Amino acid sequence: MNKKPLAWIVDSTAYIPDELRQHPDFFSVPLNIHFGEKQFVDGVDLNPQQLYEKIKSADEFPKTSQPSAGEFAERFKVIAEQYEQAIAIHVSSKMSGTFASSTAGAEIAGFPVTFIDSLSLSYGITGLIKRGMDMYDGGSTVSEIETTLNKMAGSVHNYILIGQLEQLYKGGRMSGAQFFLGSLLKVKPVVHISKDGELEAIEKVRSEKKAMQYLVDKVAAGHHTGRKKVYLMQGNVMEQAVHLKNLLQQQVPDLEVEIGDISSVLAVHAGEGTLAILWFD
Repeated sequence: MNKKPLAWIVDSTAYIPDELRQHPDFFSVPLNIHFGEKQFVDGVDLNPQQLYEKIKSADEFPKTSQPSAGEFAERFKVIAEQYEQAIAIHVSSKMSGTFASSTAGAEIAGFPVTFIDSLSLSYGITGLIKRGMDMYDGGSTVSEIETTLNKMAGSVHNYILIGQLEQLYKGGRMSGAQFFLGSLLKVKPVVHISKDGELEAIEKVRSEKKAMQYLVDKVAAGHHTGRKKVYLMQGNVMEQAVHLKNLLQQQVPDLEVEIGDISSVLAVHAGEGTLAILWFD
């Protein structure tokens, strides 16, 4: 059987719109979500809406884990039956062990995979794979795509309004002192992913109205000329997301805004009510 030349692989922290989901050479490897001793496969056993409902009734907060190297190896062996090689783009290696597990899995499977550390998550991964696919369709080699995507990685602008402080704290993403002060003052922290792929707190706002305006101001400052597109990720707050989209388009005429869901794995850490805006240069 003649093999196809190239597969495209991401993990389930990525934002996966229908155009990617329906791509014949696209694969997503799910991470895992744990409620006590029960394990759920992201996007397979548990979707975001089900996750939010389970969190409300659970005795303890869920945790997440990446697939083991062995699990990745099994997935790569299956893909290798149909493809000569792959390009895999994963969540920032500074925030998850997914990248390391995936690279180890490819070595075990003996499958040639070109790995890109997105230094990001969500649309930060999506934007890279879409750019890579466009280059490949235009005749670029895997080596040329690798060079471009490595330069592009980390160039995503992102501002994330955290929905649930307690979940960020329980997930180990903020200190006890930060959680105590944040809860006491009822602040909404704004974080972003640095150029090096690490999560950093950058602002604290005291009301939803001010938080929305903060995000609008950041987008407006980054879009002075020309038609641009931003991605607005939301955690079960579609009404607020639509309101924010309207505010953005009032402030920046001709701005294209696509709304999508944050994945279940990301929702475990950021929580219901999270809003995030991302775009590439």
